Amino acid sequence: MSDEQQPAAAPATEDPPAAATAEESAPADPPEEPTAAAAPQSASDTTKPEPENAEDTSSPAMAEPVAPVEPPVYSLEQSVSYENPAADPRRMRRIIAEDPEWTLATVSLLSDLTMGNIIKNFSQNPILKDIEKKIPPLPAKCQTDILNQLSTDIPIDITANLIESEDYWKRCCKSKWAVCDVSHFGGSWRRMFFERQLEEMVESFTPGTSDISLLKEYLKLVGHYVMRLNIRQLLPPIREPVPEDDTSDAGSDAGDVIENDSHFDFNDIFPQLPKIEEFSVVYGVNKCNLNFEWNLFLFTTTDCLNLSKCVKACTTLKKFSLMRSKVDDEKVRILVKHILDHPSLEELDLSFNKIGDKGARAIGKLINNSKIKKLNLLDNQIGPQGMSAIGHALKKPTTLKDLNLRLNKLGDEGAQALCVAMLENGTVETLNMAANDVTEQTSQFIAQLIVSNSTLQRMDLSCNKLGTDGGKQLQEAMEENSEMTELNLKLTSCGQESEYCISNILDRNLAEKMKEEEESFLSVYKPPVERATTFHKERSMASRRTTAAASRAR
Repeated sequence: MSDEQQPAAAPATEDPPAAATAEESAPADPPEEPTAAAAPQSASDTTKPEPENAEDTSSPAMAEPVAPVEPPVYSLEQSVSYENPAADPRRMRRIIAEDPEWTLATVSLLSDLTMGNIIKNFSQNPILKDIEKKIPPLPAKCQTDILNQLSTDIPIDITANLIESEDYWKRCCKSKWAVCDVSHFGGSWRRMFFERQLEEMVESFTPGTSDISLLKEYLKLVGHYVMRLNIRQLLPPIREPVPEDDTSDAGSDAGDVIENDSHFDFNDIFPQLPKIEEFSVVYGVNKCNLNFEWNLFLFTTTDCLNLSKCVKACTTLKKFSLMRSKVDDEKVRILVKHILDHPSLEELDLSFNKIGDKGARAIGKLINNSKIKKLNLLDNQIGPQGMSAIGHALKKPTTLKDLNLRLNKLGDEGAQALCVAMLENGTVETLNMAANDVTEQTSQFIAQLIVSNSTLQRMDLSCNKLGTDGGKQLQEAMEENSEMTELNLKLTSCGQESEYCISNILDRNLAEKMKEEEESFLSVYKPPVERATTFHKERSMASRRTTAAASRAR
C-alpha cells in the first residue's frame, strides 16, 4: 500500500470511545495501523468512500485488494483508557458527574430500606407479629426503630392485639389528646388509649340513630383490656320536631319531658367487658349552650332499670358512681334492690342527686347487706328521718369505713342521731358531716363520740355553727383521744384558742401513730444495712474457717 493511499482511507476509520473527551485527559494517539481495523466486515460495506480528488480514483493502485491487518496491540495505559474508561480515575467524573452533589454516602443501607418498606406497607402486611416472637427475625434495634416510626393512624383492628410497645401507645395518646394522665389507668398507655376511645364512642352515641354494631366490633378487639369506664355525658334520643303552634318558652321551663326517652343501654356492651372494675356515669349533656332542654338531663325509670340490671350482672365491678343524674327516692330504691348482696362492689357514689328520707331507708338496708366500704352521699336531701334509718344500720355489723354526708339536711336532730349510732359502730374511720346546719346543741354529742369511739380517725365538721362553747367541748374531748389524726373545724366559729389546741393534739396523735407503724414495720423487716453487715460477718467467719483448715492440713 502506497503512502498516497493512506490519507484516502482515513475517513473510514472510527475513533475510540473516549476520543470525544478533552485533550488533556486523552492518552497518546495509537499507531496508524489500527485505522485499517475499520475495514468493512460484510458484503454490504465493501464499497469504499469516494475520495475528494477525482483524479485519485483513476489510480490503478485503488483496484488492488487490501491485505488483512492483525488486531492492534495497545499498551497498558492505552487499554485502560479505551477499553475500560471507568478504571481511569481521571475519566471517572465524566461518567457519574450528571449530579455534582451525588455521593456514595447518600445510598441507604439495605436494612434501612427493608424497614422503610415494612413501615410503608404495615397496614397491608403487618409482620410485627413475627418480630414479637421469642426468636425474632430482626434484631432488637430494628424492632424498636420500626415501632418508633409507625404511624399512629393505623387502623385499631391491626394494632390492638399486635403492638405491645408502651412507647407506641404513648405516641397515639399524645397525638389524640392534649392532656394525658396515665396514673388513672394503672400506668398503661395502651389501656388509656382503649378506654378513652371507648368513652368517646359511648358519649357521642345517639339512641335510635347511631349503629351499635360499631361499638361491639370495637369491644371484640379491646374489651379484655378495659378496666375503667368514665362516662361524662349521655345523649338522649332525637325527638321528632314539634309543630310551631305547640311550642312555647314555658314548656321548657316547666320540664316538658318524655319519660320513655331512654338513653344508651349499657347492657349491650358490658358482657364484652370481662375485667371492668370501675364504672362512672352521668345522665346529662355537656356544653349544650342555647340548645338546653330538660330532657337532656333526664334519668328516666327505664334508664334506672337498665342500669341497675347492668350493675347487678357485672360481678367484677368494685366502684360504681352515678352523679348529677337527678336520682330521687324511687330510682334509688330500684337501684338498691338490684345491687343488694353484690359480690364485689366496695365503693358507691350517689353524690349531687335528689335522694331524700325514703331513699335513705333503702341505703340503710344496703349498708347491712353488702360489702360496701366507701359511701358518698354528698349534696342530697337526706333529713333527720333518713339519718335515723342510716344510723340504725350503722349500729349493726357492717364493712363501711368511709361515710360522706356533706351538704345534706341533717340539722341538729339528724346529727345527734348519727352520733348516738356511731357510739356502737366499730368500722367507720372517716366521717364527713360538713355543711349540715349543725349548731352548738350537737357539740356535746360530738364530744362524746370523740371520747368513746376509738375507731374514728378522721372527721369533717366544717361549715357548721358550733360556736365558742362547742369548740371548748371538742377541745376537752380531744385531750382524751389518742386515735384521731384529722378534725376539720373551718368556718365553725370555735375560737382560735380551741382550734390551736386541737391542732397540737392532732399533730401529737399523728406522730405517735407514725412511730408505732415504723416500729411494727422494723420488727418484721430488717434494713438493708443490717443485712449487709450480717452477710459480711458470716463471710468473714467462713474465710477464717477455711484458712484454719488449710493450715492444719499443711
